[in-house]
Amino acid sequence: MAAEREAGRLLCTSSSRRCCPPPPLLLLLPLLLLLGRPASGAAATKSGSPPQSAGASVRTFTPFYFLVEPVDTLSVRGSSVILNCSAYSEPSPNIEWKKDGTFLNLESDDRRQLLPDGSLFISNVVHSKHNKPDEGFYQCVATVDNLGTIVSRTAKLTVAGLPRFTSQPEPSSVYVGNSAILNCEVNADLVPFVRWEQNRQPLLLDDRIVKLPSGTLVISNATEGDGGLYRCIVESGGPPKFSDEAELKVLQDPEEIVDLVFLMRPSSMMKVTGQSAVLPCVVSGLPAPVVRWMKNEEVLDTESSGRLVLLAGGCLEISDVTEDDAGTYFCIADNGNKTVEAQAELTVQVPPGFLKQPANIYAHESMDIVFECEVTGKPTPTVKWVKNGDVVIPSDYFKIVKEHNLQVLGLVKSDEGFYQCIAENDVGNAQAGAQLIILEHAPATTGPLPSAPRDVVASLVSTRFIKLTWRTPASDPHGDNLTYSVFYTKEGVARERVENTSQPGEMQVTIQNLMPATVYIFKVMAQNKHGSGESSAPLRVETQPEVQLPGPAPNIRAYATSPTSITVTWETPLSGNGEIQNYKLYYMEKGTDKEQDIDVSSHSYTINGLKKYTEYSFRVVAYNKHGPGVSTQDVAVRTLSDVPSAAPQNLSLEVRNSKSIVIHWQPPSSTTQNGQITGYKIRYRKASRKSDVTETLVTGTQLSQLIEGLDRGTEYNFRVAALTVNGTGPATDWLSAETFESDLDETRVPEVPSSLHVRPLVTSIVVSWTPPENQNIVVRGYAIGYGIGSPHAQTIKVDYKQRYYTIENLDPSSHYVITLKAFNNVGEGIPLYESAVTRPHTVPDPTPMMPPVGVQASILSHDTIRITWADNSLPKHQKITDSRYYTVRWKTNIPANTKYKNANATTLSYLVTGLKPNTLYEFSVMVTKGRRSSTWSMTAHGATFELVPTSPPKDVTVVSKEGKPRTIIVNWQPPSEANGKITGYIIYYSTDVNAEIHDWVIEPVVGNRLTHQIQELTLDTPYYFKIQARNSKGMGPMSEAVQFRTPKADSSDKMPNDQALGSAGKGSRLPDLGSDYKPPMSGSNSPHGSPTSPLDSNMLLVIIVSVGVITIVVVVVIAVFCTRRTTSHQKKKRAACKSVNGSHKYKGNCKDVKPPDLWIHHERLELKPIDKSPDPNPVMTDTPIPRNSQDITPVDNSMDSNIHQRRNSYRGHESEDSMSTLAGRRGMRPKMMMPFDSQPPQQSVRNTPSTDTMPASSSQTCCTDHQDPEGATSSSYLASSQEEDSGQSLPTAHVRPSHPLKSFAVPAIPPPGPPLYDPALPSTPLLSQQALNHHIHSVKTASIGTLGRSRPPMPVVVPSAPEVQETTRMLEDSESSYEPDELTKEMAHLEGLMKDLNAITTA
Repeated sequence: MAAEREAGRLLCTSSSRRCCPPPPLLLLLPLLLLLGRPASGAAATKSGSPPQSAGASVRTFTPFYFLVEPVDTLSVRGSSVILNCSAYSEPSPNIEWKKDGTFLNLESDDRRQLLPDGSLFISNVVHSKHNKPDEGFYQCVATVDNLGTIVSRTAKLTVAGLPRFTSQPEPSSVYVGNSAILNCEVNADLVPFVRWEQNRQPLLLDDRIVKLPSGTLVISNATEGDGGLYRCIVESGGPPKFSDEAELKVLQDPEEIVDLVFLMRPSSMMKVTGQSAVLPCVVSGLPAPVVRWMKNEEVLDTESSGRLVLLAGGCLEISDVTEDDAGTYFCIADNGNKTVEAQAELTVQVPPGFLKQPANIYAHESMDIVFECEVTGKPTPTVKWVKNGDVVIPSDYFKIVKEHNLQVLGLVKSDEGFYQCIAENDVGNAQAGAQLIILEHAPATTGPLPSAPRDVVASLVSTRFIKLTWRTPASDPHGDNLTYSVFYTKEGVARERVENTSQPGEMQVTIQNLMPATVYIFKVMAQNKHGSGESSAPLRVETQPEVQLPGPAPNIRAYATSPTSITVTWETPLSGNGEIQNYKLYYMEKGTDKEQDIDVSSHSYTINGLKKYTEYSFRVVAYNKHGPGVSTQDVAVRTLSDVPSAAPQNLSLEVRNSKSIVIHWQPPSSTTQNGQITGYKIRYRKASRKSDVTETLVTGTQLSQLIEGLDRGTEYNFRVAALTVNGTGPATDWLSAETFESDLDETRVPEVPSSLHVRPLVTSIVVSWTPPENQNIVVRGYAIGYGIGSPHAQTIKVDYKQRYYTIENLDPSSHYVITLKAFNNVGEGIPLYESAVTRPHTVPDPTPMMPPVGVQASILSHDTIRITWADNSLPKHQKITDSRYYTVRWKTNIPANTKYKNANATTLSYLVTGLKPNTLYEFSVMVTKGRRSSTWSMTAHGATFELVPTSPPKDVTVVSKEGKPRTIIVNWQPPSEANGKITGYIIYYSTDVNAEIHDWVIEPVVGNRLTHQIQELTLDTPYYFKIQARNSKGMGPMSEAVQFRTPKADSSDKMPNDQALGSAGKGSRLPDLGSDYKPPMSGSNSPHGSPTSPLDSNMLLVIIVSVGVITIVVVVVIAVFCTRRTTSHQKKKRAACKSVNGSHKYKGNCKDVKPPDLWIHHERLELKPIDKSPDPNPVMTDTPIPRNSQDITPVDNSMDSNIHQRRNSYRGHESEDSMSTLAGRRGMRPKMMMPFDSQPPQQSVRNTPSTDTMPASSSQTCCTDHQDPEGATSSSYLASSQEEDSGQSLPTAHVRPSHPLKSFAVPAIPPPGPPLYDPALPSTPLLSQQALNHHIHSVKTASIGTLGRSRPPMPVVVPSAPEVQETTRMLEDSESSYEPDELTKEMAHLEGLMKDLNAITTA
């Protein structure tokens, strides 16, 4: 602090006299200022320090999102599957998985495991007719403790069934040059695994031979080489499945016309955007036809289009399907003799997408918020909201508004977290999320808080609103600057909502959107600049019952328009009680309690995206200006039916005898029936070879059917589809069963199996058996029972064809008893017993290793720390010769729930990078060798270095100060990434937002306060403001420019001083400034560089020479006078001189300390011409800021009381003195005061650009607005970081002089004692502390005016020594004088000074 104070004032350096300065320069400066200064005096810049904290620190949003989400996946039985999922957050999230809405327990699952990145790995996929544990819908759930949870999109895992051919190639013939097709129809899941062979050799596909998505092979422009035997193969992980072989014969051209025939017609299909669509069209005939395609009466150009390709035979392939591709396609074949055509419909569906995603929201408790979410897709997606992984159920405080937006009323702390909008339709789903942060109210600053508002009453009570009024708190009867918040809630409800007054001083508020005849509780709270005060007593008010509201809308009707849409119509209410503003349509699915609403402005609305064949209820409420009216009665309607969207479930076959099979099934799930099931269609055929399909219809609700008349010992395939009045739904997969060779006996239970063998392992037992010896009794299956000591603990049933089974998840070293029984429809046969002991689990428990020692953290930079350690288990030379490795973990304790990060190293050191600047980390190390690991070592700590701020200050706002239209208040928040302790800010402002940054005026702000005042701006003028933060490492980026227009002229703003000084500023004679007046240090040029003095340079030169002569005469007279006053008192001890604030004393004889050396040291500080300055932020500006400032007004001793009052008010109200004024009325150029720091004489000041030093304050002079008779002087700005790093560099000024100009520097002697400073009080860097005497002390500075123009010499003020306080008055008040030798030295200094002045004038 001593360096800061010394930079702002020059201390008295002589104890031999009462610090009376030699008068020549003191007389010279007023003459120069009176003759050559601008007509308007320059006002001093003021800056105060508010309390350290202007508000609570704001939490930032935490990035938390999925990097990878699972996608729909097709797998085959026995293979491995990875469902990818990766989420980003800091700290790392915890990943869990749901299957079909239920969390998976992956810890006890040996087939499913969680990979390090969060993906789900499923090994050896299980899939059979009756057991499909892996197929289903999977969802990834990411959770961060104390932060929230997000869920991914839902992905479907499909397992391809067993390969079954529904159609196989048949023998055929083709003429040379014509087209042929070979069918191979398999399950849609298995199509990717189909390939073709010709003559048992793999068939190569090309432009002439293609495989369609259905598996069918198309051969166009046939040649003789195409003849041969063809078959298709399905390879889906297991042994390949071969179709029947069919011969294709190639015939020679008969040279006669053959009619055109469609070998394959195009079929209507449905595709999803992004997929490829192949419309088949194969035509045979002679001459060979030419195929072309049309879409909606428009010919398609397949040659120039990049997405439309004509495949072999004339098939059309559309790649990367879009919505615009939907329509009717026509395949037209023409061979010159005949034309044939066929058509097909292409329907394109679109997965859900987001037109507008939810945005992160900051809010306080009791506020209302809305998360917006706009979706698109085809069919129209349905939207649901999820908070922290749980579905949001609409209620009075959670509402779905504008179809998809989520509104939360009366926030409470538990509402904080992550909200996700999940859109879903038939072809996909998508999610987008946002974070809600509930902010804590800013802590109250030091100062009195208001008491509770008085006399809170409900002055107006209606059905839908209540108007509250109150009186000001007793603690602040005027209350002009108070704002108020009204908190209210329904009686008996925990959620509280808040309504704020619109402007300060307003003492009434109207609460809207209340419910009629409902009791509400109100409380009012006042806030001032220190924070919120006491709350008023709760006020209980009941709203009025409903009046003047619309009646019910008549003739409400609802009818289904499609399986997924319903149209509702109504008419205007008969008793509208005024103009109807809008309607709200409420609807709800029958059997649920989740009612949704839609705002409608007309008398009808069609609701889409409903469930098929589902009953809904509807009602309508009309709204007028008073609010919602009476609801209509509910009207119910069911959406239209449709074909079932799923196949029947649990299909099973039971072989009765050699000629009949019973088929059983269950209906499709209720949500997929889409109507009343009217029956089922059963299709069956022989599986051995291509055979006709037989269909059987089952009507009603029958769920089984006996199929008779089958062949003995023959395998049959069966499938079942459900029927509605709209048609047939999808069929089940083909299921096969084989009839018996002969009619077996099923009048008794099977006999005992002929053998049973067990092979125990560690956690499983393999059971194998052979069937009963009597093969004439029907065996439907086998039942395996097992348990420890008893076989009745668990039972598993397997198919009659199975001969072995593996019992899993057993305990090691345990005795199990196993039974095997054959069963049929009569019952279970005689059991066969066996026992086995599982093997022991022998895994040696490794002994732990010794942890590393001597862990040290060496800080290398702002984001890098090197960790080193030693390993006592290594030899002395510490060389690693084995395969051990080390794990380094680290974390920071801010925030407290931060998780450890880990890294592995194979050496005894590790470089940790990517750390946060200015953050303390703790590190520990462990060693691992094979299966042995050590415990964690003792922790080492290290804090990264600071870094310049990497983000600008936030939330910059500019407001006008009430009652002072020329004063504005700039408020802001600290940067999000301060990267260190903020030591100050710089405010840039200009009237031209496009001006270069060095043309903006700057205002420095000391410390970390977050508000600043700028006064004396020009009225009705737009200003632009930017703010830059600084820490010990330098300046951060600037904020975006904020515009503010000052108010228009206000007659009450004019002050007497403005009027008096305004007349002086127009060239009139200056008023008498009084004997104590000290003129400000200022140059003589305007901000635009044009001379403001009416005298030209020649006249000014004459004046300066004249004044110099007069000064010499005065010096001689004073020297003679001082010589005569020499007495014997000169040898006595003289009291030490005090500093300006009276806290420093210099001890010793008066001869030990020399008088102030007034020699101007040209070698100390040199302002070099630097027209090409590299400094990006020059502090000298030429910005023509239209700004006014008050002239210096004469001050007498009568103003002492005002000054005292002003100082006291400064301590209490930082808003009064936390401001600065621009130096000069009428566009005076801002001056920069060059501080002469208390540096050692041998240390020179270099003009070096440095980002580590705060630019000096602009618009400073040696005087304040009103001259302070108590010695308050203006000191140059010095940031607190400069006093910490005072040894680095001094503030430098980059100027553009027209000629080299020497500056003057007088080093000040630093004080030996600490300064008197009260840190509890706000300090003003631009105002020196108040002294007890009444003399004005000027600061020794050089005022640099506008360079680049001709101007008079630079005025230099010599500091006057401060008066000694009366309590330490010197022994000789008025008799001190110079010794003759001291006077001689002083005269020599003055002569040198005059020479320098003359040299400057000549130059």
